[in-house]
Amino acid sequence: MRRVVVVGGSIAATTAVESLRLEGFDGTITMLSDEDVTPYTRVPLSKGLLAGRETEADVLLPPMSDGVDLRLRARAVGIDEARQVVRTVAGDVPYDGLVIATGSSARRLTAAGTHPQVLRDLPDARTLESLLPQASSVLVIGGGFLGMEIASTCRELGKDVTVIDREPPLERLLGPLVAARMRRAAEAAGVRLRVVDESFAVVGTDRAEGVRLSSGETLTADLVVSAIGDQPNVEWLAHTRLASPAGVHVDSRCRAARNIVAAGDVAVQRDGRLRRRNPSWTNAVEQARAAASALLRGDGATPYRPSRYYWTEQFGIDLKMVGVATADDPTSVEGSLESTPALMEWSADGDVHRVVALNHPARPAQLKRRVTRRIPTAQERTPA
Repeated sequence: MRRVVVVGGSIAATTAVESLRLEGFDGTITMLSDEDVTPYTRVPLSKGLLAGRETEADVLLPPMSDGVDLRLRARAVGIDEARQVVRTVAGDVPYDGLVIATGSSARRLTAAGTHPQVLRDLPDARTLESLLPQASSVLVIGGGFLGMEIASTCRELGKDVTVIDREPPLERLLGPLVAARMRRAAEAAGVRLRVVDESFAVVGTDRAEGVRLSSGETLTADLVVSAIGDQPNVEWLAHTRLASPAGVHVDSRCRAARNIVAAGDVAVQRDGRLRRRNPSWTNAVEQARAAASALLRGDGATPYRPSRYYWTEQFGIDLKMVGVATADDPTSVEGSLESTPALMEWSADGDVHRVVALNHPARPAQLKRRVTRRIPTAQERTPA
């Protein structure tokens, strides 16, 4: 294997490139990105960048290692597995090994030719940043990590903010106890949270102006932002056996086919009894390292085991979590959940399976070491 092509400009793509070099690969590496800027981290887009505390230069990742051929505006449009080439808008690029790290894009709501703003990449951030000064009120659709981070930043900028979701914000991600604490912080900051158990539609003509509930009630705002999840970027693989609507299916070593691996938001991997994507920054980094190793070492590579580390910063709370959210109460609490800092553990049969830290100085590696066993979710415990 002398030629590796990495498709994507994501953190998974850049991590795969660096990992290949660290693994001793000294052949050529070509990185194909469809963006017009060098790779950057998306983490600050909803926080420091949107708030104006950071600039675009601050979010750029360090330059690629020597000998990496980074090609911008090089959109991949297909793969010819028999000839081992990636087809791009500028021509074919041959490979001996291929890393698919094309990430995901924002899932969109549409309404009569218009749609709410989204925040997934740097162009989205530029657009949203340009619209915020003219908006006094913001409606955020979606109460996950991203939606609540956007709501937090908008409140920091003095906007009137409402968040709507079909379930209590953050509940599915954090469990009822921790999610309720985060919601109290949001409401204390002045955010209105609405749980709507009815259907709704986006309304607006030239732009999204709000949502109309099936009851007839209409919620309007100067700016409407949708944060309802993401979808894997697999359109360019539509005519290959690698593509599925769910993403690129990989084995325990992140292999999708012979000499082809996938990592990050685009990859679907078995998790307990289910196959799922794990769209998070930590998973993208860890999975990319495993994929690079598998590309070079095959069956000799260590199977990938996600750490399940997640974090978010919103409404003055820095939350770090390792493990799967459960509905039960923690078995131990250090500090105060309300005033923070707090460190909570969930354990069973002597094994810790979840840790949550709120405004706590513990580093991610320390939290990961505290988890000794993973408890599957109720959905995973259900026979397939």
